This record gives sequence, structure tokens and C-alpha cells, in this order.
Amino acid sequence: MATRSPATRRAGRPPGKTSPDARRRFWRRVLLIAAAPLALALIFVVYLWTTYSAQIDARLGGEQRAIPRIFGRPFELRPGQGLTPSQLEQRLNDVGYASRTTVERPGEYSVGSSVMVLRSRGQDAMAVRVEFSSSKGAPPVIAKLVNQDTGKAVPQVTLEAPMLTAIATGEKRRYTPLATIPARMREAVLAIEDRRFYDHPGVDVIRSAGAVFTNVFGDKEYLVGGSTLTQQIVKNTFLTPEKTMRRKLQEQFMSLVLESRFSKDQIFELYLNDVVLGQRGPFAIHGVAEAARIFFGKDVKNVTLAEAATIAGVIQSPSRLSPFRNPERALERRNVVLNAMVESGYITEADAGAGRTAPLGLATRALENEAPYFVDYISRLVDERYAGLLETGAAVDVFTTIDLHLQRIAQEAVAEGIAQVDKQLAGRKRKGQAQAALVAVDPRTGEILAMVGGRAYNQSQYNRAVTTRRQPGSVFKPFVYLAAFERMVAEGGAEPTPATMVMDEPTIFMDGETPYEPGNYQNEYDGLITLRTALAKSRNIVAIKVAEQTGYDQVAALWKKIGVGTPAKPYPSIALGVFEASPLEIATAFTLFSNGGTVRPVRALTRIVEDGKTRQVTGGPSRTAARADTTYLVTNMMRAVMNEGTGAGARNQGFRLDAAGKSGTTNDLRDAWFVGFTPDLLTVVWVGFDDNQPIGLGGSQAALPIWSQFMRNGLAAHPNKGFTVPAGIVFADIDPTTGQLAGPFCPKTVREAFLEGTEPWMSCEHHRD
Repeated sequence: MATRSPATRRAGRPPGKTSPDARRRFWRRVLLIAAAPLALALIFVVYLWTTYSAQIDARLGGEQRAIPRIFGRPFELRPGQGLTPSQLEQRLNDVGYASRTTVERPGEYSVGSSVMVLRSRGQDAMAVRVEFSSSKGAPPVIAKLVNQDTGKAVPQVTLEAPMLTAIATGEKRRYTPLATIPARMREAVLAIEDRRFYDHPGVDVIRSAGAVFTNVFGDKEYLVGGSTLTQQIVKNTFLTPEKTMRRKLQEQFMSLVLESRFSKDQIFELYLNDVVLGQRGPFAIHGVAEAARIFFGKDVKNVTLAEAATIAGVIQSPSRLSPFRNPERALERRNVVLNAMVESGYITEADAGAGRTAPLGLATRALENEAPYFVDYISRLVDERYAGLLETGAAVDVFTTIDLHLQRIAQEAVAEGIAQVDKQLAGRKRKGQAQAALVAVDPRTGEILAMVGGRAYNQSQYNRAVTTRRQPGSVFKPFVYLAAFERMVAEGGAEPTPATMVMDEPTIFMDGETPYEPGNYQNEYDGLITLRTALAKSRNIVAIKVAEQTGYDQVAALWKKIGVGTPAKPYPSIALGVFEASPLEIATAFTLFSNGGTVRPVRALTRIVEDGKTRQVTGGPSRTAARADTTYLVTNMMRAVMNEGTGAGARNQGFRLDAAGKSGTTNDLRDAWFVGFTPDLLTVVWVGFDDNQPIGLGGSQAALPIWSQFMRNGLAAHPNKGFTVPAGIVFADIDPTTGQLAGPFCPKTVREAFLEGTEPWMSCEHHRD
């Protein structure tokens, strides 16, 4: 059979028919055209997956991001210490101890009737039984500390240093591992935000569709969200808040990537530590652990079911559902969360019912209790000394001198005291609210133990304890008398002494060629009185006369040696404190009375740990400004202020310890002060207005009640210590109306201190008849 050529074959092909080769070539071209965009799309997806993976790893990968932290001083428990069970429970919450029925592990405690048991942490971890006792009219005290395992008495238990805050600009947060967040807290969040979290790959198509259907056709009293926890992390961490289809697709894609990079538990931990839960003052609250502190004043381990539901409920709309701003809405939302927990099978209906009846139980001053004014002061101090050290991302722990126990007592004293000031000012025309500041230091070391810079940090972050400089008024008078005694010694004289008599009467002084005519507070005059009485009653005329006799320049020179505040000018008004100083500076100045004439600069830092390396921080150098014996004379005179003078109101408020102090009121009644101290604790209180308008109240009326409450509660059950008497001091019984040695007929005597050789030698004859 003859073979046809290709041309013959083509010529013989029926019209319209395509050869198999042509068809194959055609489909290859179609596949290539179709595959090109698919390949490009795949490349684009791979690119996005790689890019987003890199972004996620850079932002969220590795260990928990380092954030600088600030800590307070460790709290110590000792037998005989004034402390209530509730106060101890607060201290244990400060350091993250968990409340349990039975104590088994370190970091747990249980509460019984007049007994608490805690198991401490660290190398010396042990179970300690804390037994309390109280008698009628006396504050509760720790009666015993007993090792639960051995039955032996324990002399002291020291808790860990409490974390005040982690430093992040405009944020309050504290990182908490998932394992230490209680199940009720985790379940509350899952029930209301993402029940299928552990089942979906990052995007829950079923829940999204169900949310749309429920919101359109359902009868729920609230809208149901469709975003998973993973999507919320992506949205809040990487994306803008715009609501577009493109952003939503980006959110879903990044969620799938995130789920491929982290385990479910890691993602859940990230969420619980980063979710925004409202605003308190200038801070955004991040994470359930910080919310537990700010909402309820407790560690997250100890939140109740109702409290956990409240926190979880806020997530949907932190501002609208804030328990501080909108408690009714927060309660409603809490109950919605409890219902969701029942539906999810986490709790029973009985549990939910009990939770619904619980009050919100907010800790309204929890933010202030974390010493925010002090934290701001520390941040500024560290930045000034170690620039850049507290930049976010640095592994830095700053340990400070603040005593959180005293800090809470200080905050309560200021809050209650300023409320009383408001009542006293009710009906008077005043712009704005009165403010207050309190600084408490250990006078022996200068360590700051408590600091309150205003009536409410969430309303104003201006730190009046540090920044506000006001005229100290009569608070300065002790330094006038100290300058007089110092000059007496320098010149080898025998006058003045605390028993020197001076006429208290209206007097005109010369300020250069200008007459200066001051008056006593409320124009009260006593005639011939001792310097001791003049200081106790805060008599202006006597103080100026003593300054005049000493030399105004000598008084100014002493203040310059002390080295705080603005310079004091050598005019008659110097005796009345007509210059400016802050409460912190006044505290610094008064440390010399507890240290034999030596000024202890205030100190707030103890050590800094950076990347595991410890840097000890010492205080500034001490400054000797006066002699020990002359300083003691003034200290002893200031005891009269507390016992019979302008500070005697403290005794009426229940403060019984031996103390010295001085009230302060400026002539125009713009500022009210009280400064007082024991050998162990020095406290300064200021009350006034930010705009310098007159407060219209004296220091004994406005500042002393705050001081008294703080000192009474802060030194509860504290042993009564006397002030150390230096060498060269002698005592004599004096008749206060004559300043002479008391005779057998004198109706009243005062045990007065003198420099040896300056005591009176004449006996009082005034009361013989």
C-alpha cells in the first residue's frame, strides 16, 4: 500500500477537524495562561506568609519582652508588730501569694480565725503560722510567728520585694504566665470571647457566620462578635483600626500565620497579658493581672468567679463597660459572662446564681495604692542619673525604699483628711479642690517610706510632694531657735535658753527703713513667755525677736548650710518662713533633729539590677549643719508642740508615742503644714490649693489630722522610744511662768533641757505667797 505524504494527509483531512497535536498545543497554552496567575498568587501568598511570619516573630517571638520594673522594699513580719489580718492579706497579695483552703506550696496562704498560715518562697521556704492578738482599745498585733513544721518560734519572716509597676509609656501591665492565671479567669474569657479557641486554626468560620445570623435574627440583649482571640491580637498589635474588607482579610490571613508560629497556650497567654481593659488616670490597663490589681486590689490568683466575669466582660468595650464609670453596665455584662460560662459548661447554674448576687466590690483607690506619684519620682530620678536606662525593652529592675504598708496607710490618711478639709471649706467660695501632699521618711537614713503627691492620681499627676514649692511659714521657726542657740555657743554666752523669757506683744520691726508690723495668728498674745512656750504656741512676735537678736544673716546662713529650698533672705520675715520649699525638702531639713545636727539627704533608690548585674545605689553625702546639743534643745522644745501646743490635737486623735513636731501656717493662710517625727519616722504634710489661693485654715486644722492618722496607724503597737540625749545636756525643773528653777510652791513645772552651765540658778519666788 502506497504511503501518503504529510501534505497529502493534510489535504485529505476533513474540513473543521484539528489534529491531536494542535489540540495538545492549545491546551498547553491554556494551562500556561491559567497557571501564570495561580503561580503569581502562590508566590504572593508565600511572600505574605514569609513577611507576616517575620513581623510576628520580631514583635512577639522569643521570650516575654523585657520591661523595666520598679519594686518596693520587702515587708517584714515580727512578733509584736501592729498589723491586722486584712493588712497582712494585702501584703501577701502585693507579692502574688494565692489564697488557698490548705497551704501546700510556696507562695500560698490561708486565713483562719485570728490565725493565718503562709508558706514563704525562696531557699528558706517554710510554712509559718501567724497568730494575732488584740486587747480592748488596742490595735491588733502579731502575737507569734511559728514554724508550722517544727513548732518552733520564728523571730522574723521577710516577704519578697513587691512590684509596684512595669514601666511602659502610658500603660499599666504586669506579665503573668498562663499557668498562674486561675481557671475561672481563663474560662470567663474563653466563654465570652472565643469558645472554640482551642478548636479553630485562628479564624472561626462557623462562629463568624453564627455571629452574623445571631446579630440579625437573634434575640440576644448584646451583640455577638466574630473575631477570635488570635484575630484580636493581630488587630490590636499589627493593624490599623480601619473597618474595610481589605483589613479584615489581612487580619484573618495574619491570624492563620500567627497560629502556625505559636501554640494555642502561647497565644492565649499573649492575649491575657495584652488585652486592653480600660483607662485609669493616664494609664491604659493591659492584661487581666493588672486589671485584677486596679479593679479589685488583689492578685489575679485570688479573684472570685464574679470578679473574673467582670474583668472578662469589660473586654468588649472597655470604656462603655468600665466598672468605675458605668457600674450598672458592668454588672449587666458580668452576668452575661456568667451565663456564657454556664452555656459553655464551665460552671453550674448555681455557681452563676451566686456570682450574680455578688457586689462589684471595686477597690476605688487601688491605683493610688501602687504609689504612682513615687513611681513617677523614681522614673525621673533614674532618668536623670542613668539616662536611657528605663527605655522600653531594657531588662532592668529598680529596687526602692518605699514601704507599701505605710504607703497604703498614707493614702488612706490623705483621702480621709482631705475629705474633712472639703467639709470645712463647704460654703466658702473657692475655685477647684484643695490638694494635699505627704512625705514620710526614716529620719536616721533619709529613706523615703511613703509619698502621696495629691488627692487623686487619676485626676492629677502633678506631684505636690516633690514639685510644689510653697512658703513653709511657721514650720521654719525651729531653725530660728536653733540658729540662736548655735550663736550663743559660738560666742560663749549663756543666753538664750529654752527657758529665756521674751515679751509677746504687738511689735513693729524695721526692715531696712521700712516698718514691718506682723502679728500672731488670730492676734493672740501671751505677754512674757518662755521660748519653749512661744514655739509650742507658734508665736510670731517672739520668733522674730529671737531672729533679730541672733542676726537675720545668721538665720539665713543656717538655712544655707542645710542646703534645701530657695535661699532665705536676711529680713525680719525670714523668721516666718517667707521663702519656698517643697514637702520633700522640708523633710530633708528636719532630718537634722534626729541626727544630732546632721542632714540626711532623702533617698529613694537602693539598687538596680540590669541584665543580672547588681548596682548598689547609695545616698548623697550627709551635711553637718549644727551641733548635737543645740539641736537636741530644739527637739525637746518641739515635744511641747505635741503635748501642749499647736500639735496637741494629735493626742486627742489617739497618737500616744513620744514625738516632736511643728505646725505651719503662712500669714495669708495660703498654706497649711504639719511636720512631726519620732526617732523612727518623720512625716511632712502640706495642704493648700494649686493656684495659691488661700486655704483659710491653719496647719493644726488642715494638715495635723492627716499627720495624726498616718502616724497613729503607721506606728500601731510600736514601742515608745525616747530621743537620744547627747553629751553636754542637763535637765532642770522650771517654772514656765518665770523661766526660773521651780520652787515647792510652783503649781506647774516643766522638765527643761539646757546646755551644761546655762541652766538657771535662781529659784522662783513668784508663787511663794
